[in-house]
Amino acid sequence: MTILYSFGARPNIVKLAPVIAALRRELPGHRHVVVDTGQHYDPMMSAVFREQLGLGEPDHVLGVGSGTHAIQTARVLERIEPVLIAERPDLVVVPGDVNSTIAVALAAAKLEIPVAHLEAGLRSFDRSMPEELNRILTDQLSDLLLIHSAEAVDNLRAEGIPDERIHFVGNTMIDSLVAVRERFEHLDVAAGVGCERGRYLLATLHRPALVDGPLLAAVIERLAELARELPVVFPVHPRTRAGIDKLQPAPGIRLLEPVGYLEFLSLLADAAGVLTDSGGVQEESTFLRTPCFTLRDNTERPVTISAGTNRLLGLDPGAIDQILPALRAPRGLPAGPPDGWDGHAADRVAAVVAARLDRRAESQSRALASRR
Repeated sequence: MTILYSFGARPNIVKLAPVIAALRRELPGHRHVVVDTGQHYDPMMSAVFREQLGLGEPDHVLGVGSGTHAIQTARVLERIEPVLIAERPDLVVVPGDVNSTIAVALAAAKLEIPVAHLEAGLRSFDRSMPEELNRILTDQLSDLLLIHSAEAVDNLRAEGIPDERIHFVGNTMIDSLVAVRERFEHLDVAAGVGCERGRYLLATLHRPALVDGPLLAAVIERLAELARELPVVFPVHPRTRAGIDKLQPAPGIRLLEPVGYLEFLSLLADAAGVLTDSGGVQEESTFLRTPCFTLRDNTERPVTISAGTNRLLGLDPGAIDQILPALRAPRGLPAGPPDGWDGHAADRVAAVVAARLDRRAESQSRALASRR
């Protein structure tokens, strides 16, 4: 049988790499086909992540590039269909919630190819977020919904998904982190940008609501004030760079080009705290117990808040002023990682997928026998 794995953005490489490795071990006699849609095409946003996670070169590169949501989704639909027809996989695995996720799932479903959605059931309950629409639609199209936190079960049941399609596997993003922990713990990337371990704030911001309009200037102004007392290290996403280049330089903010996976984890693990609008960073900081401040009105990962490591600031640059007092306040040790965030989630995914393919093979055998 053939399993096709598709990713388009760098967080999804992190989620998918351990799954591909686990399924290659579990099902060595099957074909494993990897597709990079090219939604993230900057080498520091894609190739370096594949290299550092040992994923290797994909079998197909679609090269969709950037564009509006409609253009990007349409390009993926147009370019993945002939790949699916040629490869005719028995299962397509899609991670996360980007435009590539929904486009590949939709193309597969229309060709009657079963879909497994990795990181299913997350909800922000904010349909102004394109990712929320992608999550909801991908879950409806998927045959296997692979979840990483308990609240996802209630979310999916509320949308009419039957329990037999829902499988708790845990968080495969943490699998990748655990696998490379010894490699990043001694890098001390902070020293290379003139900071001491535990004595800087890491910042990473990229969502359109925050960086495509006037809020970005207010964010930089607040971070510049904070940086008078605590240096700010800011690896700048390409989307954010265009807006920052129009602003006056802010002393105390170390603006960096995008960094590799290991380098980012080094900065995150050694930071006093992190300011972010990224779902993945909320998860990684929870596992590393780095205080996280999320500059959004909502999160699809409430488990990070209940773990005691993440605080929602709202979509309000003024709330950045809360960070220093929060870091200075006495606090107890956060709870341990959520259930299933243990470095073995990909093995549980492999078990679920192997069982599904076994049932599919048995069904095909019975169908052939009946025709004879």
